[in-house]
Amino acid sequence: MRLVSLIVLLSMLLCAPVSAQDWAKEKLEKSPRHLEWVDVKRADRTIKCFVAYPEIKEKAAVVLVIHEIFGLSDWIRDVCDEFAKDGFIAIAPDLLSGKPGEETAKYDSVDEVRKAVSALPREQLSADMAAVLDYGKHLPSANGDTATAGFCWGGTQVWLAMTNIKGLKAGFVFYGTPNASIDEIDKIESPVYGFYGENDNRVTSTVDDTIGKMKSASKTYIPKVYKDAGHGFMRTGEAPDAKKSDGVAREDAWKTMMKVLHGLKTN
Repeated sequence: MRLVSLIVLLSMLLCAPVSAQDWAKEKLEKSPRHLEWVDVKRADRTIKCFVAYPEIKEKAAVVLVIHEIFGLSDWIRDVCDEFAKDGFIAIAPDLLSGKPGEETAKYDSVDEVRKAVSALPREQLSADMAAVLDYGKHLPSANGDTATAGFCWGGTQVWLAMTNIKGLKAGFVFYGTPNASIDEIDKIESPVYGFYGENDNRVTSTVDDTIGKMKSASKTYIPKVYKDAGHGFMRTGEAPDAKKSDGVAREDAWKTMMKVLHGLKTN
């Protein structure tokens, strides 16, 4: 009986699901950079944010990092650390937070997080992102330059930020559609860079229409579609079991973004 119980227990342990982002969490725990949680106040709301600081001697530009539909995950925090590694202050708001007890971690399943994120009001998102970016911009170690990058659902919110937040020097959309923001592109002040996977037709099929509307509005939009890459390649391309095409897409997209951001620092 003891042997049977032991076998059952071992089977349960072996079959227990392992977090898909354990590798990201492990990277964070080894980071030599300063990482912290802060609360950003806006009216009656308190937005929980993760901040990563670079180890450099000069002041740095600030990047607003907007999470996927999965909320503020370990991977998004890892992305913030990667920005800091390359010389930028990165701040990622948990856009599910705002009221006491509200945050990504409170949900019991990924599906519950998806539903909650999908239901966030557009006006609230715009105001929350603006408040977080303003907080970052006024950090003592910030140089006043700002940009934003978002992934999946967060890519859609980059379009929202670019149409509603003044002063952004660039927006980096990773496989996100403009949605309602396509009707407000006349408000965009700076270049928008788009990164898409060839095998992500749901999103990539909207790129041509976006190109046309941005061109008609005399706005700068520079999209790139990566061969054989799928949706979410910035995350899946970094994972230990990454598909080669996703890994190649991630590496090129990150290098492209860094080239633009480092160009901002010299202006």
